Amino acid sequence: MTYSIVARDAETGELGVAVQTRAFSVGRTVPWALPGVGAVATQAFSERSYGPLGLKLLQAGRTPERALRALVAADEHGEVRQVGIVDAEGRVAAHTGESCIPECGHSVGDGFAVQANMMRSAEVWPAMAEAYTTASRADGDVTLARRLLAALDAAEAAGGDFRGRQSAALLVVAGERFTAPWDGRVSDLRVEDHPEPLAELRRLLDLEEAYRRLNRMRGEIPEEEANRARAAGVAEDNLEWLAVAAAWRAGDLEEARRRLAPLLARDRRWEASWQVLASTPPPEPE
Repeated sequence: MTYSIVARDAETGELGVAVQTRAFSVGRTVPWALPGVGAVATQAFSERSYGPLGLKLLQAGRTPERALRALVAADEHGEVRQVGIVDAEGRVAAHTGESCIPECGHSVGDGFAVQANMMRSAEVWPAMAEAYTTASRADGDVTLARRLLAALDAAEAAGGDFRGRQSAALLVVAGERFTAPWDGRVSDLRVEDHPEPLAELRRLLDLEEAYRRLNRMRGEIPEEEANRARAAGVAEDNLEWLAVAAAWRAGDLEEARRRLAPLLARDRRWEASWQVLASTPPPEPE
């Protein structure tokens, strides 16, 4: 009983799932993704095995359509399932069982599928498709995560789950395969219980992206970026420590020491972090 979207970014190859519902901890059940393989959303009266089994079928070379057909055929209760699948080539498939609770339905587009059930309005999934497509054509660097959230916002604006809202989740993985699947995770965010889960999910994404930018810096952190990080919610001590690490990665030990001094003045236990950081030589700047 929820609405969700699965999609592949045609430029980066990233694969993702985003979902919101009026139930606790939707992130444990609906979203599944594997770098370089695909993404699955399994909902309605969810059968969680559709996630890992669907990804295994994609890994074995099945198309989303064939994989989904096999999953539903093997399920005694396929009529109450709703599923969306996208693979690393951008092929998609979706299923809405005939016994899913109305309003219910799905829509597939270029590299994405949206699906919803137990909605206030039959306009929910068309609105999601339109919002995702529009966001994909927007000027500027609009990430897959942001486009997925745009689809969820549109679903809520069109009526959303008729019971209300409670939890949401966002899962984005890399387009290429990794030896260890967890290495390819770009975003893995969950809001388990909140009166405004989409607003909270966006706050977490802002914070995650701020930390990601700071962790990639190899040198002085510009004040503009520092202010942006503070606005996203990065704690001042963490920001200062990341500045220490950035200076160290750039090989500027004097700058690293200078930035470390205020932290040590407040609490000498920061020294342990410095010792760990200094235990290996700084990497070459990218």
